[in-house]
Amino acid sequence: MVAKNTLSTSPPYAVEGALKQLGVNLKTARLRRNLTLRDVSGKLGAGVRAIADAEKGKPTTGIAVYFGGA
Repeated sequence: MVAKNTLSTSPPYAVEGALKQLGVNLKTARLRRNLTLRDVSGKLGAGVRAIADAEKGKPTTGIAVYFGGA
């Protein structure tokens, strides 16, 4: 089995930074509306973990979660 090279699978620095900023913005919007992660996950039909990952700016989070939070 060949080990994966994490350098080739990680997003470019600019993309990673944009995802992190988007995550911060999503979390700020959720908190300003006094919503819990569970509230948002119910509204979007996504898991609580997916919402939390989006707020952390994880690049592995499905794009539908990001669009649903917009």
